[in-house]
Amino acid sequence: MSQEPESLAEGSLISHLLELRERLIRALVVVGLAFAPCAFYANKLFTLLARPLFKMLPKGSHLIATGVAAPFTTPFKLAFFIALFGAMPYVLYQVWAFVAPGLYRHEKRFALPLLVSSIVLFYAGMAFAYFAVFPAMFHFFAATTPKDVAMMTDISQYLDFVLVMFFAFGAAFELPVAVVLLVLLNLVKLEKLKAIRGYVLLGVFIVAAFITPPDAVSQSMMAVPMYFLYEGGVLMASVLMRIKRDAADEERAAAS
Repeated sequence: MSQEPESLAEGSLISHLLELRERLIRALVVVGLAFAPCAFYANKLFTLLARPLFKMLPKGSHLIATGVAAPFTTPFKLAFFIALFGAMPYVLYQVWAFVAPGLYRHEKRFALPLLVSSIVLFYAGMAFAYFAVFPAMFHFFAATTPKDVAMMTDISQYLDFVLVMFFAFGAAFELPVAVVLLVLLNLVKLEKLKAIRGYVLLGVFIVAAFITPPDAVSQSMMAVPMYFLYEGGVLMASVLMRIKRDAADEERAAAS
């Protein structure tokens, strides 16, 4: 009698591992398919990435490559990250498809919109960094460069810098999702989040000061949107909690 449940559990574990392997392979294949065209146009993609800095450099200035292999490896590295970020919705879909069967119906109802929102917000944060933050940041750096100093940036250092900024702003734009999850999981009361608004405002400026370069422009362009996103998360959490209470009341009424 005891061997049968053990064999069933072992079979279930093996089936889950096989499914996990299949979904990982699918995700890797899609990343590889996205990487192929990105690698082919790697140099053009790097030129596009460097455009916000090019516009702020003095006429006739160029980026430089201090490493022997940097002219090849740096665009190649960029191509990989673009492929990974571009394929991320499909990768996260595979994660969702693996986890979803183990969730309750009401958990699926909240989890899927949060997953979609997190993807959209991460891309929005990256777009905000590229189109709004980079031009203002590089203009500030170019304007404050000493007169007799030539602003010549290494391409590898530039790529590392912008990747960190992309990830930082993408993660910062996830703040509403984090707020909603904290409330839905009953880790923090909604009233508490409303009461600490002043501390949150101070906190986002401190976080932005550590993440962004040491200038007030970059710090403010991260901290201000983060605070408004926090307020948006509080508002979203209020709506979802109201929906959750209404659903619970309907279930209790149906049960009685």
